[in-house]
Amino acid sequence: MGVKLTVNQLNEAWIASGDKVTDFNDQINMALNDDNFSAEDMSELKNKRDNEKVRRDALREQLVEAQAEQVVNMREEEQVPLNKSENELKDKFVKDFVNMVRNPMAFMNTVSSNTNNGTDGEDSAAGLTIPQDIRTTIITLVRQFDSLQQYVRVENVTTLSGSRVYEKWTDITPLTRMDAEDGLIPNLDNPRLTIIKYLIGRYAGIITATNSLLKDTAENILAWLSSWIAKKVVVSRNKEIIALMGAVPKKATITNFDDVITMINTAVDPAIIATSNLYTNQSGLNKLALVKTAEGKYLLEPDPTKPNTYIVKGKRVIVIADRWLPNGGTANAPIYPLYYGDMSQAITLFDRENMSLLATNIGGGAYETDTTKIRVIDRFDVQATDSEALVAGSFAAIADQVGNLKTTATTAG
Repeated sequence: MGVKLTVNQLNEAWIASGDKVTDFNDQINMALNDDNFSAEDMSELKNKRDNEKVRRDALREQLVEAQAEQVVNMREEEQVPLNKSENELKDKFVKDFVNMVRNPMAFMNTVSSNTNNGTDGEDSAAGLTIPQDIRTTIITLVRQFDSLQQYVRVENVTTLSGSRVYEKWTDITPLTRMDAEDGLIPNLDNPRLTIIKYLIGRYAGIITATNSLLKDTAENILAWLSSWIAKKVVVSRNKEIIALMGAVPKKATITNFDDVITMINTAVDPAIIATSNLYTNQSGLNKLALVKTAEGKYLLEPDPTKPNTYIVKGKRVIVIADRWLPNGGTANAPIYPLYYGDMSQAITLFDRENMSLLATNIGGGAYETDTTKIRVIDRFDVQATDSEALVAGSFAAIADQVGNLKTTATTAG
């Protein structure tokens, strides 16, 4: 029995199949212009093209069915229909997107003529701004793609730069106890504040649009666009978050399971232990999962509330792909990462919420290949806010626990 494909997998397969059909058509056109024309080769190309067409159309039907099933299975609170103005905005966005892809230069002239002089300058040449309701769909998809953003603090901002003041948990001092009702209330000591500055960066990616895409329905265009952008957003933001994780304080190398427990109990301030988690990569999880108790049972416990997740002393083990959080050491002697703490206290992501699209059929190799390139720009910054809220450990191997039960020998009287 085959594995059921998800909506995202069906969407990707449908787009890839459409690309193949376009490639076969290009090959047929080239063959017709070839002096060494072969009827046998032409027949083979047409058969491949026609078979791929059938596959493409079947994938599209499955995608529509899966999308409909996904809507039916949505939680009740998520099934909020768009109002009239939101529907009109969505329809206008799809229309503008298709126009932008079909005729980028004409679209840019329209954007330039409609530019508001009150903008900050960067948006006037940004292309097509993605509206709020579609950004909401993208954010929903982001949560499905193993995004680290869900563990850090996210602050929405409207300016390119700014600053915030933070006070660490460990630096907060208590109020003074006043025994006398008429006693003089003393001044508080000056808190040790840290100023965190952010500067919004532009993170961009480009994809090639197929001709078949523009002939599709508005819903499928939005599904394709939202899925593509969501994956790009996750990869970009994960990379910046992991870079900051690598700069947190280091703890002693872990050699046994008692070291893991000590890390959980003592590595961060008690005030944030309740909201702290363990973080490792796939290889690290596998090593931890193989550690056994003195009775031969595995020390990692499955989380009964979440399938395929583990906990250690009530702390969830969050797994990051090896390609994003690689091992240290060498291939023959890897060193596995193990982080612990509250990422929402340690790292803040400043999100400008201003994604935009721009297309060209001339630059980026589009002219040479007779295609259209679509560029997406995401705007955000990631900053460390509390250097003591997350710590890093590492381990090469963790020894199994050794039994400490002793038997007392008895002698017959």
